[in-house]
Amino acid sequence: MSMHDPIADMLTRIRNAQMVNKPRVSMPASKLKSAIAGVLKDEGYIEDFAVQQNDGKPQLEIGLKYYAGRPVIEKIERISSPGLRVYRGSVQFPW
Repeated sequence: MSMHDPIADMLTRIRNAQMVNKPRVSMPASKLKSAIAGVLKDEGYIEDFAVQQNDGKPQLEIGLKYYAGRPVIEKIERISSPGLRVYRGSVQFPW
């Protein structure tokens, strides 16, 4: 199956898994998805991630994080898409 936007697919899988309170979600792995998962882990939005082999194909497994029964990630969406680039300034957090 050909995927046009693998990053949007990754974010959708995370969003869907959190809606049904799954502890883990898996998807086809790539270097870019692993890098994004690394940033999410460093920022405290996911528990952990690992790349595993499944029938010779790499799978990215992400452990989702919950606090008081609610997902730590409140909203996750892709702003830019391959056909439309949107440039935004950096977000300044109050802490």
